[in-house]
Amino acid sequence: MKKIELFEVHGFKDLTFSNYLAHESEFMKVINFNFKAGQKLPVHSHDLEGELTLTILEGEGEFLGADGATIPARPGDVLVSQIAEPHGVRAITDMRVLVHIAPPI
Repeated sequence: MKKIELFEVHGFKDLTFSNYLAHESEFMKVINFNFKAGQKLPVHSHDLEGELTLTILEGEGEFLGADGATIPARPGDVLVSQIAEPHGVRAITDMRVLVHIAPPI
């Protein structure tokens, strides 16, 4: 087992979102993204099979999808998506997001 204290080891950047690879194995990847208010991970997709989750740990924002789709994102919200489906996130307040990708890319 491995414990990672994300709030202790990973902070925010002023100019762009920051990311921290918390775990990677042949089965999954776990990444922590931190966004200052107004920062975003643009809508994108990957031409691969698999799934991902985006979990809001702190702050508020929006999950982003194809054709300008938005879904409110608050602490405790989890978005589940195919990796090939367009996805992204935008922060309204400072926001911490935990992403799980399986299989890892």
